[in-house]
Amino acid sequence: MSENPEETIRIYTGPTMLAQALRSRLNDINIEPITKDDHQSGIVSGFATGVPGQVRLFIRKDELPRAQSVIDLFLKDVEEEE
Repeated sequence: MSENPEETIRIYTGPTMLAQALRSRLNDINIEPITKDDHQSGIVSGFATGVPGQVRLFIRKDELPRAQSVIDLFLKDVEEEE
């Protein structure tokens, strides 16, 4: 496995609105996730792929220990709302 500190890990896949909420919580602890929206990117490129309204959030692997408790609490909160 690579020891590259810039290597990323996917932490969330789901609706854009929920991804924005998780992003905000991570921003509060000075972590800036990378958002990937394949559907929107496809539209901009002239062809649609991916699932509308679904995005993926990534963070650097070295940020995961700091982010894990925030991610876990967020996922628990989302489960309780369903």
